[in-house]
Amino acid sequence: MIDNIIHSALIMTTPVLLAALGGLINRVGGLVNIGLGAMMLSGALVGFLVAADDGSWPLALAAAGLAGAVTALAMSLIVTRLGADEIIVGLGLNIVVAGLVRFFLKSHFHTSGTLGLPAVTMLPRYDLPGIADLPVLGAIFSGHDILTWMSWVLVPATVWFLARTRAGLRLRAAGAAPGPARALGLAPLAIRDISSVYAGFLSGLAGAYLAIGVVGIFNEGIVAGRGFIALAAFYFGRNRPVATAMGALLFGFFDAIQIRLQGRGVPAELVQMLPYAMVIVFLTLVAVAARRRAQKVDVHD
Repeated sequence: MIDNIIHSALIMTTPVLLAALGGLINRVGGLVNIGLGAMMLSGALVGFLVAADDGSWPLALAAAGLAGAVTALAMSLIVTRLGADEIIVGLGLNIVVAGLVRFFLKSHFHTSGTLGLPAVTMLPRYDLPGIADLPVLGAIFSGHDILTWMSWVLVPATVWFLARTRAGLRLRAAGAAPGPARALGLAPLAIRDISSVYAGFLSGLAGAYLAIGVVGIFNEGIVAGRGFIALAAFYFGRNRPVATAMGALLFGFFDAIQIRLQGRGVPAELVQMLPYAMVIVFLTLVAVAARRRAQKVDVHD
């Protein structure tokens, strides 16, 4: 039982973690990416279409990442070059992409809501010899696909990138102080656009994971608010990759629990709220704790 929950939790964590790490890099670069859900949705659709009819899953992932990156670049250019409000543009992008996807399904496949295609190539999962049969450890380390492993490898890689590389230092400078960064010869707007493309690429992979790594079909609501959960995860983590990963894992854990509860007679409508409600609760607790720490600092000063 516990092995199944752990395994399911890691699976449900993967798309949120990928998008959250991309959004974290984007935020460090100075842009709060509200459009992560749109990038996930475009990646899910493109990846699903490429994987259909015995398509290549590596090609499907590459196409999904590209779709997410292009979507992100369009959003970023509107913000950085035209001076539009990032929050309004991100929200608008989510609505526009959802509408375009709905129109595409109706005009090309004469369907709405759910699209099923024949012979969809799913992401392969790999069992690790000697570990797969071990309790708990087998559920954690074995039976996963390349994107799950990639998402967790990216956590320490992101820590190293931000703290130890020249590119990470430039990204942080461009986000924290664009004026001084420009005076030093950097191009803050271009750096911000690059960080957006990176966030879009990872979000596109996250969307493809939902379509060809979990369910094998495409649905207009396949993202199910995970773009905003990813946003909450890197806010929860305060731009720290490890804490962001813990926030994503928290959602994945409760998502796995709600899937189990649906088969035990609990109303599905109530159960499906569980992961989102718990994320709100934990974010509230984090905000309260941060406020108390700030008040203690003020008192000591």
